[in-house]
Amino acid sequence: MRRERFDKINVIPFIDIVLVLLVIVLATASFINKKSVKVELPTASSKTTSEKKTITISIDKEGKYSYEGVEMSLANLQEKLEKLDPVKDVISVQADKHTDFKNFVSIVDTLKEKKFQNLAIVTK
Repeated sequence: MRRERFDKINVIPFIDIVLVLLVIVLATASFINKKSVKVELPTASSKTTSEKKTITISIDKEGKYSYEGVEMSLANLQEKLEKLDPVKDVISVQADKHTDFKNFVSIVDTLKEKKFQNLAIVTK
């Protein structure tokens, strides 16, 4: 039994596989770009509006807290959060990347304690 030299590589099956993978990637990429389906909603005569407020809480690199751009202590911030509706209001937390993690955790613990349901953590 004589062996033949292996001089050539058959690339046709490889090209077929690459083309199939390309079709799969292109098909799924078109669905990823569309984040929602555009639907024209009908109007109703008895509509209710829910007034959601978006509240921004910021923590700078020194660990100072700000509520809607106004600098305040953690105790004052907790008092402000007492007055908000935990179901309707949206809390947006922005923390500097150089701040201590305990500052961020103290805000999240306070929000969890007050049972806030809508929390957004702002990142870049």
